[in-house]
Amino acid sequence: MSHLPRLWAFVTMLAIVAALAVVVGAVFLATRPAGSLTDTAAESDLPDLAGLAPLAGPPTVKPTPAPSAAPVTSATGGPGITLTPPRLLVISQTGLPQQTKEDISQLKHVEKIDSFDGGAIRISGAGLNLLAVDPARFRAWAPKAVAEQPRVWSALAQGEFVADSSAVRRFGLVLGSEYQVDGGPRLRVAASASFGLPGVDGLVGMETGRRLGLLPGVALLVHGPEKAATTLNAGVRRLLGSGAQVVTVGGGRTARAAADKSAADRPATAKTTAKTTAKTTAKTTAKATAKQPRAARQVAVGRPGSYLDLYRRSAAVCPGLSWTVLAAIGQVESSHGRNNGPSSAGAQGPMQFMPATWKAYGVDGDGDGVADIWSPYDAVPSAANYLCANGAGQGGKKLEKAIWFYNHSWSYVSKVMSISQGYARAYP
Repeated sequence: MSHLPRLWAFVTMLAIVAALAVVVGAVFLATRPAGSLTDTAAESDLPDLAGLAPLAGPPTVKPTPAPSAAPVTSATGGPGITLTPPRLLVISQTGLPQQTKEDISQLKHVEKIDSFDGGAIRISGAGLNLLAVDPARFRAWAPKAVAEQPRVWSALAQGEFVADSSAVRRFGLVLGSEYQVDGGPRLRVAASASFGLPGVDGLVGMETGRRLGLLPGVALLVHGPEKAATTLNAGVRRLLGSGAQVVTVGGGRTARAAADKSAADRPATAKTTAKTTAKTTAKTTAKATAKQPRAARQVAVGRPGSYLDLYRRSAAVCPGLSWTVLAAIGQVESSHGRNNGPSSAGAQGPMQFMPATWKAYGVDGDGDGVADIWSPYDAVPSAANYLCANGAGQGGKKLEKAIWFYNHSWSYVSKVMSISQGYARAYP
């Protein structure tokens, strides 16, 4: 048992994570729809992989300049905002009474408090704990590195979801993607940042929080001197009922956020490690990770002269994965390097990786010392690496789910499986 109190009394968060954490970075459950995924593509429709040479180098279509970040409105405050880092996070089953909040504000060492809406949502069966905040008010509570990121606060003002960097890794969230909330609206993951709030997986704006049905005023942040955190904790606990949880916030939070840079366009990578605040969560994650096949970040596929050989060599990165699956994805995504993008969503290269995903799973396949998203010699084994991390080497439904994680669509899975089987027939 953790020595920290369990957050979110209205959600059994750790039980959900323990049950659903199949692999770090990918825990959303994908339910395969009824119907067959075994229709096979006609062999006559498949290109000649043996005669198709990979072309390494820059994209034939140059990336278009990224649009400038939306201007920060006055609602998000200015760069000179006075930061008041939280020392305590209080979670209550119901909104705290005004008198209780006033009593807390009068405690010795308490310099500032503020309350926010909060609660849990579910996406494909996985539970996420969110706070709904006014960007102008909440920005002062954020680590300095996060407070200085305009896009984070613009995203909240525009009704989008800002995920905590740890949640991006744990749940496999992809920046720019939309996710359907069970029984609710769709949420676009517009940015990520390290907020350092135990048990909080991300933020939304207040209006979005109302649409999601988050509970009003159930979260309270308390600011005071860092050295007085223990005294603050004891004083707040005396004023709260048994249904509230109190957690001390801190322990290197600002340093981790600075190292992470908390950039809206730069989610945490697989190399980034963050100390978890709950020992039970850490143990659950470690157990889930240990069960998954791991591919080396540097692999040796060389520079084969045809896509056929490249797909075959790259499949060895993931024992149990057929090369035909990689070939099918390569055909669907870029027609084997003939349309490298970037796509309208920002995916790049012959295997159409999002930069965030590439940071976590990209490998150096040809041994030139660089993992290049545009090079087929790096991109194809990286695709095998990503699929393997999601269980593709186990075949069957695990393979289908891994392909679903590559592109969140069951019609996409059906198409890839069909083309894969066509390649298996064309190249026995």
